[in-house]
Amino acid sequence: MNWHKHISVDPAICSGRACVAGTRVTVTSVLDNLADGLDAAEIMRSYPPLTDADVRACLAYAAALAHDEVFSLAA
Repeated sequence: MNWHKHISVDPAICSGRACVAGTRVTVTSVLDNLADGLDAAEIMRSYPPLTDADVRACLAYAAALAHDEVFSLAA
C-alpha cells in the first residue's frame, strides 16, 4: 500500500499532525478507533470523507513509522 497519496502533513492543518489527505481527520484518530475495536466500516461512518483505502493507509503509515525506531518493551 502506497500510503503517501493518502496521508499529508501541512503545518497549517491540525498543527502539522499527519492527516488523511484532503481532510482534517488525523491518522491518530483513525488508529485510536482501530485500537478501540472499531472496524473500518464503523470509522468510515463516523468520518464520512474516509474510504477503506484511507483507513488502510493510516495503518500502513503507522507500520512505516514503527520500522524506523526500535523501542525497548522491557519493564
